[in-house]
Amino acid sequence: MKRLLLIEFQKLLKNRASKFLIISYFVLLSFIALIASIKFDFGKLKFHIAEQGIFNFPYIWHFNTYIAGYFKLFLAIVIVSMMANEYTYGTLKQNLIDGLSKKEFILSKFLTVVTFALVSTVFIFLMSLILGYSFSSYTEFGIVFSDLNYLIAFFFKLIGFFSFCLFLGILVKRSAFALGFLLIWYFFEWIVYGIMGKFILKDFDLMDKISNFFPLQSMSNLIKQPFSRLSAIKNIETTITGEDVARDYGVHFSEIAIVCVWTFIFIYLSYYILRKRDL
Repeated sequence: MKRLLLIEFQKLLKNRASKFLIISYFVLLSFIALIASIKFDFGKLKFHIAEQGIFNFPYIWHFNTYIAGYFKLFLAIVIVSMMANEYTYGTLKQNLIDGLSKKEFILSKFLTVVTFALVSTVFIFLMSLILGYSFSSYTEFGIVFSDLNYLIAFFFKLIGFFSFCLFLGILVKRSAFALGFLLIWYFFEWIVYGIMGKFILKDFDLMDKISNFFPLQSMSNLIKQPFSRLSAIKNIETTITGEDVARDYGVHFSEIAIVCVWTFIFIYLSYYILRKRDL
C-alpha cells in the first residue's frame, strides 16, 4: 500500500494546480481561526464572536467540523483532476503497462482519498485544540475530549464525498464535466425530494426519511448545523416561537453506515467501469 500511495503522491506533487489547491485547502481551513478576531462595535453595543461560545469545548468539535466541511470542494477538484489527468496524459495506460493491475490502480486512488480525509481530520483536531484552549471557558480533560465523534463523522463524510468525486472522475473523464455532474446531482436530489414529497408520496415527513438514503444528503446528515445550539440563537428562537425547539445534533452509527455503503458502491462502480472500459 505504501508503494501505491507513493505513486499517487508523486503524480500530485508534479502537478502545480494540484499542489496549489491542496495548499489552498489547508490555508482556508486555518482561516476558521480568524473568526475569533471578528468584532462588531456599534456604539455601546460590542459583539465579539469568540465570546459567543463557538470555541468552547466540546461545542468547538461540532462547529469546526461543520464549517470545515464546506472547504472539501478544493480537494474534490484535486481528486477529479487527478483522474482526468490519468486519461489526458496517458499515465493510467502506462501504469497498467508497467504492471499495475486495475484493482491496484483503484486501490491507490482510494488510499489517496483516505489519506486526504485522515490528514484533514487530524488538522481540524489540532487546530480545534489550539483554539479551544485559547478561548474556551471549559478546559477540564473530560469536557475537552467529549464529543470527538464529530471528528469521526467528519472523517467518514470526507471519505464518502471524495469517493463520489473519484467515481465521477472515472465515469466522465473530464474534470469540468465531472464537477458539473456533481452540481447537477446536488440539485437532482432536491428536485426528487420536492416532486416525491408533494406529488407522489404527498408526505414530506416520509420523504425526509427516504432522502436520508440519498448520497449527498446522507453525507450532509453526519454533521448537522451547529448554530442553533448557541445560547444567543436559542434565546431568539424561544422568543419568536414561545417554546424550546428540540433538535437532534448527535452523530449516529446508522448514518455513518449509510455513508460507508455509498462509499463501497462508488469504489466498486469505479473499479467496474475501469475493468470494462477499453483504455
